[in-house]
Amino acid sequence: QRVVLMDPSEDPDDILRANRSREKTFVFDMVFDNTATQEEVYVSTTKSLIGGVISGYNATIFAYGPTGTGKTYTMLGTDSEPGIYVRALDDLFKGLEATAEEMDYTVSMSYLEIYNEVIRDLLNPSSGFLDLREDSRGSIQIAGLTEVSTTNAQEITQLLVKGNKQRTQEPTAANGASSRSHAVLQVTVTQRSPRRGTGEEVRLGKLFMVDLAGSERAAQTQNRGKRMKEGAHINRSLLALGNCINALSEKGSGSRAQFVNFRDSKLTRLLKDSLGGNSRTVMIAHISPASSSFEESRMTLIYAYRAKNIKTQV
Repeated sequence: QRVVLMDPSEDPDDILRANRSREKTFVFDMVFDNTATQEEVYVSTTKSLIGGVISGYNATIFAYGPTGTGKTYTMLGTDSEPGIYVRALDDLFKGLEATAEEMDYTVSMSYLEIYNEVIRDLLNPSSGFLDLREDSRGSIQIAGLTEVSTTNAQEITQLLVKGNKQRTQEPTAANGASSRSHAVLQVTVTQRSPRRGTGEEVRLGKLFMVDLAGSERAAQTQNRGKRMKEGAHINRSLLALGNCINALSEKGSGSRAQFVNFRDSKLTRLLKDSLGGNSRTVMIAHISPASSSFEESRMTLIYAYRAKNIKTQV
């Protein structure tokens, strides 16, 4: 459960810094090394949340980290090693079929990306940029987003692969296929009892799976021009997310009442319920073992360590 971060530039003969090591230890709920399989990561992070979605809670899974550390691999995976998307949906449909006798269920999904602070529908990219609106109950809706109802995990997987091909990817010096946008997969499960009783009970559970764009330093990705602007937008929305996480993690500690600014970016507005609201949330932070990305790894670990202190009342 422990990550030890060593400073690659540390010199044992440096007298001035003899007692000031920059080695840091972080403790997490779960730590995976380079030998961990997709199955292990899925079982120990996400599998326990699926039952909750079926019984009407919301669940959110984040993949966070610097560019090139494997977020898209964890979430989408490859054909031979499927990622969290596919495994979670498989389990979801298995769980729903087990309750099919007493409940009728419908599953609908939408897949969108947030790129340069505009929202694009990945299942229907020709629809252009979409608006974020709040309905009368205060839940955030995206006007004009395609929702696809489906009955098995295979269909969803095909849609995901198709949608992922529409994602904005550009090569940078740090990563050949760098995702330049945040992708949000939203699966909504609605269950209602087939018996027409007096108290008609409808259970609604939402599963958000978010593959964030990589945080990056312009010096490392050597971006110029348009790429540089994209990078600034990516970092700005991740900073907004970081500010929300900071405010939420201080909220429980009884210090002064913290205002959580969810309106700073489209990403945080969309995820408002999954961060502070009625949701069970898992954040999977990715770091690279390379010594050249020491600073990024350090920032990511600090970020993830803060996120661990958020307490929500589901």
